[in-house]
Amino acid sequence: MRVVFAGLALMGLAACAPPVPDSAAGVGFGDYATYQAQRDAQLAGQTTQPDTVQLPENGATQSESPAANTQTAVATPAQAQPVGNPGISDEQDFNAVSSRETIESDAERLARQRSQYQVIEPTALPTRVGGNSGNVVQYALGTSHPVGQALYRRSGLRSNNAYLRKCAGYASDDLAQEAFLLAGGPQRDRMNLDPDGDGYACFWDPAPFRNISR
Repeated sequence: MRVVFAGLALMGLAACAPPVPDSAAGVGFGDYATYQAQRDAQLAGQTTQPDTVQLPENGATQSESPAANTQTAVATPAQAQPVGNPGISDEQDFNAVSSRETIESDAERLARQRSQYQVIEPTALPTRVGGNSGNVVQYALGTSHPVGQALYRRSGLRSNNAYLRKCAGYASDDLAQEAFLLAGGPQRDRMNLDPDGDGYACFWDPAPFRNISR
């Protein structure tokens, strides 16, 4: 009897247990194999289809948006303007002259230039202000004795150092000779510029002026 009651109890428990849900139920297919095959086909098709372009809220595509229509300005360097040299004449260029001149215009220009041509007559040289007593060129051409030949008396009490200091005070020997002549030279040497008495101050040499005149 106990075995019978135990079997009845198990059958009652089995009847009260909830049914096992079907994993393929509710998908609209008769079996799970058909569902799985269709699902794989859909997944394979999604990988090959292009992405759908989402439109903005205003309905315009990306190419129609104001930002897409904005043209980017490309910075280009300013074109260099041709620069001519107004100081160089092109009168020797036949192509340049023939493009703007004719035989008649060239003859008119030549006649106009000839009418403006003036001959300047030579005039006398200007007279040196204050006389020619300090003209080193005239003095060099008016003498013929060499440097170092004593012609004038000088005092032997003057030192050589004082003479060198005096000569060092002039920017050139020509200026020293000019000052020597203006001070009474060559007869007198008040400035101690000609201690040897040759008539030439400091280290001045008349030879370059004489050579030019020859």
